[in-house]
Amino acid sequence: MSIEHDWITTPVTPDLLRGVLDVERTAHGLLPHRLPAWARRQIPDEQLAIAEAQPSGVRLAFRTRATTIELDTLPTKRAYRGLPAPADGVYDLLVDGRLATQATVTGGNVRTIDMATQSVELREGPPGTARFTDLPARDKNVEIWLPHTEITELIALRTDAPIEPAPDSGRRVWLHHGSSISHGSNAAHPTAIWPALAAARSGVELINLGFGGSALLDPFTARAMRDTPADLISVKIGINIVNGDVMRLRAFTPAVHGFLDTIREGHPATPLLVVSAILCPVQEDTPGPLAPDFDGGTVRFKATGDPAERAAGRLTLNVIRGELARIVRQRAVDDPNLHYLDGRDLYGEADYAELPLPDEVHPDPAGHRRIGGNFARLAFGAGGPFAVTTG
Repeated sequence: MSIEHDWITTPVTPDLLRGVLDVERTAHGLLPHRLPAWARRQIPDEQLAIAEAQPSGVRLAFRTRATTIELDTLPTKRAYRGLPAPADGVYDLLVDGRLATQATVTGGNVRTIDMATQSVELREGPPGTARFTDLPARDKNVEIWLPHTEITELIALRTDAPIEPAPDSGRRVWLHHGSSISHGSNAAHPTAIWPALAAARSGVELINLGFGGSALLDPFTARAMRDTPADLISVKIGINIVNGDVMRLRAFTPAVHGFLDTIREGHPATPLLVVSAILCPVQEDTPGPLAPDFDGGTVRFKATGDPAERAAGRLTLNVIRGELARIVRQRAVDDPNLHYLDGRDLYGEADYAELPLPDEVHPDPAGHRRIGGNFARLAFGAGGPFAVTTG
């Protein structure tokens, strides 16, 4: 509930949003999506349907003199049966590109997942308000980054001064696709996911197609990327294919070629970086599927496949890294703008020793900072495939 104020209410419209591929009108307001409607109709499971609607990297962007801003939303939060309730998702407000303040929204819907049976229970709840105060009383660019793990229906935007959509920044657009780590699993807040950290450090506009559990070389994702304007593109491939045990080497190789072929139909000369998985000891040489382990009251993951079956085409992270490197070398003969980055250069053995993966798969907030910094240096830094060239 807002306090007494001379509010200006501005409809939340698509021109206020960045990092989205589509929006949906709901009974409550506007729901951002990270896949277009035609692609969503091809989604085969609820996991991706939920992940693409979680607004990782999505933000409102506008210019205003407002010192107080309120954003009404209806969040849908995720909980796991038998585990403590997660904290409310964080809304990051940036002023002229710098994090100025944060807020949360209580209430909302809660989806409780039973990881043993995969059953889901939905409990409906009321909308709430993210409130930001004491902002500088001057013209400024404001971004409100939405919680990266909460589906967020945008209902109303109120300010104590007029707003207008943010002008085009003129910065390059980086389109990235990856798994739950790119989505931001275990990151502390939305601008602390590693792609957001790398984008901020490198001065680019992020479109994040990191989908928890769903970086599976889906053709509709490749077509969505083909059709999305971008100056730089990266695809992070490997971990979900192994931990889901969804294909063998015979199917993997042509699937990678097909994914890259589709992207190239819309972006024939755009710098395109193929990135393999970061170090994940439980899956380096052991095939999936991955299974949760609840011993000790926290979730950890373990691989359940047989390493002996690698000879029959079962995939591990090391098998995939070798094949991705080979595919990129082969294709780069005719595609000089195609590049490969070994994910262990982003997070490897030394990083694991210093910053171990709490659940054996996902990095903690410090791990996200490490990965984001390394990606900015290796991809955007001097000599990197995304470096700014002159002349």
